[in-house]
Amino acid sequence: MGSIVVQMSVSLDGFMSGPDGELDWHLVDEELHQHFNDVLRGAGAFLDGRVNHELMSAYWPTADEDPTASAPEREFAGIFRETPKVVFSRTLADAPAGTELVRDVVPAVERARAAAATGPLFVGGALLAASFAEHDLVDEYRVYVHPVLIGRGRPLFPALDRRTPLQLLETRSFGNGVVLLRYGRSEMFVAPPPR
Repeated sequence: MGSIVVQMSVSLDGFMSGPDGELDWHLVDEELHQHFNDVLRGAGAFLDGRVNHELMSAYWPTADEDPTASAPEREFAGIFRETPKVVFSRTLADAPAGTELVRDVVPAVERARAAAATGPLFVGGALLAASFAEHDLVDEYRVYVHPVLIGRGRPLFPALDRRTPLQLLETRSFGNGVVLLRYGRSEMFVAPPPR
């Protein structure tokens, strides 16, 4: 069966974006971007919420035509175009060609999608990631901790009424100070929350 992966950048104090959606504190240099390319090249699909979908679709389909784009950015433009995309939205009327529009997260449908995929499904966007977590659909978290405190913003993890034991699969430090913490679903019993 395929896996469902939440891959997000987060500040050291636990926010994935600033209070107004700012991402200007992300430290994505060529080394980190190449790492993202190497990981995402094998994706079975990109699953995005509306905001993340619009952000990605505004730039990446033609990013390799930008003369100021770095080599990893140009490479990712091709990865982005070639990877199947699903956008979850209740407000979009339609989606671009090659992108499936889905209204709600239905656990059985998403597990079937993962099982049929040629690689991991990567979930993008905090609200969509929270919905997948709420439905206990996340098999792996890849959290890229950036060396910055932003004070407030949108937290990466929503409040849930259950514990989900995880096991450490990998850590990696990058030259710019970003640290990858990669955790997978533990085979241990998921205990109910304390009362």
